[in-house]
Amino acid sequence: MDFSVNAVIFLFLSYHLCDAGTRSYNSVLTVPNGGKWGTWGETELCPTGHTNGFSLKVQAKQGSAPWQDDTSLNGIRLHCSNGEVVQSAVGPWGDWTEIEKCPKGMLVSFSLSVEESQGLGDDTAANNIQFSCEDGTGLKGNSYEWGTFGPWSKRCPGGMCGIQTKVEGDQGKGDDTALNDVKFFCCD
Repeated sequence: MDFSVNAVIFLFLSYHLCDAGTRSYNSVLTVPNGGKWGTWGETELCPTGHTNGFSLKVQAKQGSAPWQDDTSLNGIRLHCSNGEVVQSAVGPWGDWTEIEKCPKGMLVSFSLSVEESQGLGDDTAANNIQFSCEDGTGLKGNSYEWGTFGPWSKRCPGGMCGIQTKVEGDQGKGDDTALNDVKFFCCD
């Protein structure tokens, strides 16, 4: 079968353009107790499927000397049901924890632990997170317990599919907080 060059180009572009669309979401989950510092990173969505697990980037305790600066939670990764991993902005300190996964179903809601402003003390902002799975199982991050957990977000009926984080960059000799707030996206 002979194909003209135009036909081959048309088929190539048709195949790739159909595949190039961005995924859409139908709602955003937020909580009212996020920290006030930093800027919002890019929104990142699982290419397909939903999220069924997460891991955290956590800085170890830095000690009690005045020049030592704790940040605690620096990043959140979502593990997608298709095997991919998505994350938004991430602070520069710490190491990634083991993956916490729903035994069945997807992540559907969350609660964020945030330490209020310490004035002249060492601010850490967001410190930990917990999720509720579709089957009712609770998953709590492996991080520090500075601050308190706020109220639970609304639920994603179809499951979470994306993330956007608010992170304060390196403050040099100033007080670093790293991750301050997070939004999660729901897809059908």
